[in-house]
Amino acid sequence: MSMSDPVADMLTRMRNAISRRHATVDIPHSKMKENIARILQDEGFIQRFEIVPDGRFSALRVHLKYTDERRPVMTHLKRLSKPGRRLYAGSKQIPRVLGGMGIVIVSTPRGLTTGARARRENVGGELICEVW
Repeated sequence: MSMSDPVADMLTRMRNAISRRHATVDIPHSKMKENIARILQDEGFIQRFEIVPDGRFSALRVHLKYTDERRPVMTHLKRLSKPGRRLYAGSKQIPRVLGGMGIVIVSTPRGLTTGARARRENVGGELICEVW
């Protein structure tokens, strides 16, 4: 089955798993989703991720992160740029999420990165999603 927005599917799977307090969630693998998971891991929103062979295709297994009280570390995942309406920003227009408590993931000519790093490197791009 073809999917019109694989990144939105990834975020929805993670939102659903968090709402059910699952420890892991499996997502069909792609390089872009792997890079998003790497950023989430580096920023402390997930424990870790791994690529799991699943028949002909591989899956991205994301180990979600919770506090000691079983509250999810990620409470908000929102897709910003959509296939029907792409959203771009220059380095000066990249939004700050919750005053720095959250992150925005940006697709730049140098690859996927956080909004803070894109502002530091003075590079803009497509706003993929915001997380807090």
